[in-house]
Amino acid sequence: MSATPSPARPQDPEVRDRPTGADRARQVVVTLSEIACVLGTLVGIGIFGTRVEESSGGDLAADATLLAPAGPAFSIWSVIYLGLAAYTVWQWLPSRATDPRLRATGWLAAASMLLNAGWLLVTQQGWIWASVVVIVALVLVLGLLVDRLQRVPGRDGAADRIVVDGTFGLYLGWVAVATAANVAAALVSSGVPQEGRGAEWIGVVVVLVLAAVVAAVQARGGGRWAVAAASAWGAAGGGPGGPRASGAPFPRQPTSRPRMRNL
Repeated sequence: MSATPSPARPQDPEVRDRPTGADRARQVVVTLSEIACVLGTLVGIGIFGTRVEESSGGDLAADATLLAPAGPAFSIWSVIYLGLAAYTVWQWLPSRATDPRLRATGWLAAASMLLNAGWLLVTQQGWIWASVVVIVALVLVLGLLVDRLQRVPGRDGAADRIVVDGTFGLYLGWVAVATAANVAAALVSSGVPQEGRGAEWIGVVVVLVLAAVVAAVQARGGGRWAVAAASAWGAAGGGPGGPRASGAPFPRQPTSRPRMRNL
């Protein structure tokens, strides 16, 4: 007579919630990516390389396009970078190692930081259209990340909303605005005039595409205040020849150097 098998015992919660090797790998990669992002920013502000407004043959200078945001608009980068640093520390907290939201977003967060740094390195080489490819990839990664945040709700109220939702919502909204400026700079680099009726219509088309992208993200993400706030902030700071600032993948302050074209 065969013995009756005993019913399966539920897994101990402490064992179930113990960080896995994949969790630890994710934490390390996010941290290394944050370091790369900081180093890329130092390149972008001219400490280790050429400032963005002086790279790419001057195509990212303040007078390059009609869609250059005004200098004060770039103060949002301080908030975003602080948020990325906070996210990096947040994911190392013992209670966060197995957080479903961090498991869902960690690798994408790391990719966004690397793409941010990559944009700066690409512009150092003067590859303006390659920079468009990189920043579009960054928008797609951030869009997917924010979509996952919608699918995996936070569990700790305000802290989670600020550190995770707030950071990446602002990040996505601002990069969407920056993509429009980057595309405009690439068009000017290819010979499209930056003044006149044609340039104005191109600017209108780029802005409408930007608005459609933001609207799609908002519709899919359930209306995220941070995305809308950053997009509105960037759009309000735009204007012909507006000064540019910051060491991120976006236009900067004007330079007194003579403008040089790509060879």
